[in-house]
Amino acid sequence: MKHIIISILLLVLSISCWSQNGPKRGEFTLDDFYHYDPDLERKVDEVFAQLNDTLIVGQMIVPAVGKHGKETSHVVSLAEKGMLGGVLLLNGNVESFTNFVHQFDSIAQVRGFLRPIYSADAEPTLIRYKIKETTPVPKTNEIKTTEEVTEVAKTISGDLNKIGITQNFAPVIDASPNQTVSNRSFGLNMDTVINFSNLFISETQNNQIIATAKHFPGHGFVTGDTHKQLVYIDGEMKEVRNYVPVIENGVLSIMVAHIAVKNNEEYDTDGLPSTCSRKIVTDLLKGELGFKGLVITDAMNMGGVVAVPNSGLKAIMAGCDQLLMPVQEMKDVYDILNEMASNEDFKQQVYTSVKKIIRLKICLGIVD
Repeated sequence: MKHIIISILLLVLSISCWSQNGPKRGEFTLDDFYHYDPDLERKVDEVFAQLNDTLIVGQMIVPAVGKHGKETSHVVSLAEKGMLGGVLLLNGNVESFTNFVHQFDSIAQVRGFLRPIYSADAEPTLIRYKIKETTPVPKTNEIKTTEEVTEVAKTISGDLNKIGITQNFAPVIDASPNQTVSNRSFGLNMDTVINFSNLFISETQNNQIIATAKHFPGHGFVTGDTHKQLVYIDGEMKEVRNYVPVIENGVLSIMVAHIAVKNNEEYDTDGLPSTCSRKIVTDLLKGELGFKGLVITDAMNMGGVVAVPNSGLKAIMAGCDQLLMPVQEMKDVYDILNEMASNEDFKQQVYTSVKKIIRLKICLGIVD
């Protein structure tokens, strides 16, 4: 009975912080993320200064909850420790996901932690399976006009806002030949893919939801499925150039895939997936392409990365800002903390990543 009463109180507290259509918005919006604003800089520093190193690393952890995620009790235990920068809502319906948002927000509020960024695989093709009871939309490869792209993105964003989801792991900007991409892509004509992707990104972010371009450095022309095994780009990375106009258009997040690169003199990953390669994440994506937004890994329990020892630490050392669906969250946290204790450059890199996460949360209006 005691647990039931506490749960009800937490839910009431959470609902009081929410309007009918999602979280209250603050003085900043996602449009402010890439622009210098002294008040925003000050706010980021103030929030960051309230966190110790353990809570700082906790912001890099993004487990999944739902039908194909971890047990709710496990994710709740992470939330109660402050080890929750975000939550992927993975396979459920509108009601269950709305309840998860209220539950984890209430835990954060009661314990004085930052609220999570809630994400979903709400691609036009997948949303009907990932979030039951959402508004029907055509599959990605069935969208044929710019007007349709905008309307679909607006429809999806409306549903996500009602639930409280603040990040969409879409659009897929891979070309369509790979079987795991197929109908999740806007097609094979890359001019169309880029144009439609940019429209989808703009409409999503205009609705105060972080858009995420995926799967860097490009999944369209590889053979195999990274859910099952490590796959390779052999030689030239043909799809990297597709990210240039998407980055210039202001996409706020990019997901890095568990794809290795071989026979490439400059960017060979030495048998590691791109998620764990500093050449790909830091040198190429952040350096050469100039991406300043949030870099998140693809799911860390996938076959393309799960066999890599200390993969979570390696991905953060490579330059990723957040770990999606870590197999052992607390092991990754302690691995990162141990490396920070003896590596000042890495420590500052982690601080930079987490300040970026905090900045996004402020711009989302979810930081009190």
